[in-house]
Amino acid sequence: MSVAVQGRNLGSHGKVAAAIGRGLDDVRGRGLGHELGPHGAVWPLARRAVVESGHESVAGLGNPGLPGTRHSVGMAVLGQLVRRLRVAESWARDRRCAADLAMASLGDAQLALLRPWRLMNVNGRSVAWATELFGLTAEEVCLVHDELHKPLGKLALKLGGSARGHSGVRSCISCLDSNMSPALGRAMPRLRVGIGRPTHPDTVQGYVLSYFAPAEQELLPPLLSATDLLLDHIRERSQRPSSSP
Repeated sequence: MSVAVQGRNLGSHGKVAAAIGRGLDDVRGRGLGHELGPHGAVWPLARRAVVESGHESVAGLGNPGLPGTRHSVGMAVLGQLVRRLRVAESWARDRRCAADLAMASLGDAQLALLRPWRLMNVNGRSVAWATELFGLTAEEVCLVHDELHKPLGKLALKLGGSARGHSGVRSCISCLDSNMSPALGRAMPRLRVGIGRPTHPDTVQGYVLSYFAPAEQELLPPLLSATDLLLDHIRERSQRPSSSP
């Protein structure tokens, strides 16, 4: 099942551009917090909080060093999310996960927010390490990624499904041993951010690695709308009865 949401205007193009800019600034690494040592001494209490309470993880997929490109829009949405949760200054570099990690609270739920350092086609390794670190299952990890098969300006929240050619999603499905069918369990929820598709198939690689034109930014779904979908999904999951004994 998927829920498609038409991109909504925040009231002015300037406001949309500002929201996108703040997300991309965070992807560029501004305001990063402390760096974790090889044994992750900063995380034991945070890990315990995630394991012992309602828990979720949000991973923003992208290519490190290429902020602002279509393929890194998942990282831009994550950047906006951490600002909204007021934890933008708490990023910590975790060498085990090869990712930046931040912790946040949402009601009774504890969130582990993940920004992988690895390239897109192998970033599933970072996500898998984080799930092991925090004792999470595939269903408790929400991927945020660009989607060629959605028009620019559309969002969709989907449970499971195939990677549909997305190398980062394929890597996560493989590394987490996630099933594509929700009926089988272990299906990852995914927030797909539409970036449109080029006319000619041979230009897809160049297209996803290129930057949004100023005119295209006006058609992008406001990042605040994307975070609304994520937060609603997390709140809904945290209110479900636990299936553990």
